[in-house]
Amino acid sequence: MKRVALVTGGSRGIGAAVARQLASDGADVVIQYHSARKEAEAVADQCRGYGVLAIVLQADLRSRSSALSLKQQLDELQWTPAIVVHCAGMAHYGLIEDTDEELWDDLMNLNLKGAYYLTRWFASSMRWKRWGRFVFLSSIWGQTGASGEAAYAASKGGLNAFTKSIAKELASSGVTVNSVSPGAVETEMIASLEQADLEQLRKEIPAGRLGQANEIAQLVRFLVSDEAEYITGQLIGINGGWHM
Repeated sequence: MKRVALVTGGSRGIGAAVARQLASDGADVVIQYHSARKEAEAVADQCRGYGVLAIVLQADLRSRSSALSLKQQLDELQWTPAIVVHCAGMAHYGLIEDTDEELWDDLMNLNLKGAYYLTRWFASSMRWKRWGRFVFLSSIWGQTGASGEAAYAASKGGLNAFTKSIAKELASSGVTVNSVSPGAVETEMIASLEQADLEQLRKEIPAGRLGQANEIAQLVRFLVSDEAEYITGQLIGINGGWHM
């Protein structure tokens, strides 16, 4: 059955890898982006190479009005997502004293409230069809906490609790809700780290290396499949043994 997958933050990193993976499995793909339109279009072209439809839509998921425009555009196009993968996110490195309220709100609005918007707007159609998949990209820091990343960790910890709660609400309707919790993955989010810091990370990870975006995408691929219908409300770590 042909399904529509909405991937937020699909212009780069893990989101782009997820979009390509789902397209390779035959899903039509909606790639949400905030500002990187050129990159999003490039990912859409790669998705079309698998013989599926792919479109790009702009929205700032920190803003209710902009996020709502994403839903309205999909309604106008008559594209109803059966799969929603929320990869859009932002991080902040800094002491709590240096984390101003606006930055705190941006993190919460994108990482956590964005998941609320997506679930509220797309769960109903999934309930009606008795099939649907939500996957939220969390983080190892949402499990362990992180010095210097309190706002980011708090947003991901909240996302983990949200996942479990919504999974209980939707389970009887054939809709699964899970979170994927990556450790250190080679994406732009950690590109600003010094080489010495990256090397220290590798030493701390039992597998001895950083993760790759396509490895996260493979896990997402399984979670949105028919074969994963009995997996819901789970926070699945993928971190090379860094946290167990």
